[in-house]
Amino acid sequence: MCTGRPITIRQMTTVESVTHTFEQSALLDDAYANDRARVFHSWSAQGALNPTVIAGALGSKFWDDKGTTWIDFTSMLVNMNLGHQHPKMIQAIKDQLDTLCMVAPPFANDQRSEAARLIVEKANLGRDGEARADGHFEKVFFTNAGAEGVENAVRMAKGYTGRMKVLSAYRSYHGGTALTVGLTGEPRRLENEPSVPGLVKFWGPYPYRSAFHSDSPEQETERALQHLRDTILMEGADKVAAIVLESVIGTNGILVPPPGYLEGLRAICDEFGIVWIADEVMAGFGRTGQWFAWQNWDAQPDLIVFAKGVNSGYIPLGGVVISGPIAHHFDTKMFPGGLTYSGHPLACSSAVASIGIFEEEGVLAHARHLGSDIIGPALRDIAERHPSVGEVRGLGVFWAVELVADPVTRGPAPVSTVAAVVAECKAHGMWPLSAANRVHVVPPCTTPDDVVRDGLEILDAALAVADAAM
Repeated sequence: MCTGRPITIRQMTTVESVTHTFEQSALLDDAYANDRARVFHSWSAQGALNPTVIAGALGSKFWDDKGTTWIDFTSMLVNMNLGHQHPKMIQAIKDQLDTLCMVAPPFANDQRSEAARLIVEKANLGRDGEARADGHFEKVFFTNAGAEGVENAVRMAKGYTGRMKVLSAYRSYHGGTALTVGLTGEPRRLENEPSVPGLVKFWGPYPYRSAFHSDSPEQETERALQHLRDTILMEGADKVAAIVLESVIGTNGILVPPPGYLEGLRAICDEFGIVWIADEVMAGFGRTGQWFAWQNWDAQPDLIVFAKGVNSGYIPLGGVVISGPIAHHFDTKMFPGGLTYSGHPLACSSAVASIGIFEEEGVLAHARHLGSDIIGPALRDIAERHPSVGEVRGLGVFWAVELVADPVTRGPAPVSTVAAVVAECKAHGMWPLSAANRVHVVPPCTTPDDVVRDGLEILDAALAVADAAM
């Protein structure tokens, strides 16, 4: 156990070079026992849990109550884009605490107003980072998290179109509320069925495991768009209010849309008067090297759902960025929704600080650099040398390593193999994120080059376990 003076931001030179020390508190001593006795965890069989007690974190690393330190290749839940304990974030929250802790949604507040202004400004940028001439997005509705954002975006689309059906992809995750878990396509939805009426699933593009037996990314785009069009027509195009789609699929594989897919989606939505809701909860705010992931392509949604990276989860915050036509639809018609903590001043102050940090510290450029110069090349080299790696894919600091049992048949590696790789990584100082047969590489967007390289070297060595399992 480490003992000594508690670490503070003022003691730091650089967040990656400081050796952490901490004092063991009585509460920390009891944290594990109290957790197992009293805490009910998400998406888990409670009796099988053995949670690690996290005592502290800094930058791109965190440590437990025994003093063991890991490189954070998870960004916790792909939300700490600015890393742990950023001093400017902490100071902004402290300053707001001294000014105004809470104000109800009907009032105006400087932090809420400024956060909305900044978010709309970033949403109205093109892929080149320059402001688009159309000023497409106008307003923000604030929520407490991503699921609430998706929920309210769907409510807006239904109110705007007067239609009831909503389409979403099978390989997707949109949240854990009644509506959003119904929109979710992955198997976690099954135990929550039956769901909300009017939800329809379709297959999105996935060239490595094509549902359309495509031979190229271009063919995958063509066939996936035809399938989407056919689904809409069979469901009744005049009945479909919205298509909800993660701009880059997150939990279900870091699936980057092939060329032309989002542009084709936009054309289909325009043809049938359907609202495109871009779920940017995980992919937004720097994760792909842009403010929003869809800005990597030449297509523009009608509604954008954000959360996670908007303020790196320092305080719960989410929301919906609303295009002009939809926003003005509710100028004279009541919007049938609301939240007690919509636009909470503490949360909004952290979003304002976050966007300032992104700009001042060149975070978007650094995320692009990490993806193109370090993570991408390293993972492609890893894929060449490890037969257990079927494919690597991603952009920015948003990557997946897909493990297979057989590189010819592409049969997914069993969960036990992935668990063994994860355990090997943890044993050597890197905490990875895994889902199904994949290991995701998603460190904070601010992670220094050398720390990313260290984490990738640990992953490289750990994959020998998967090779041996084949």
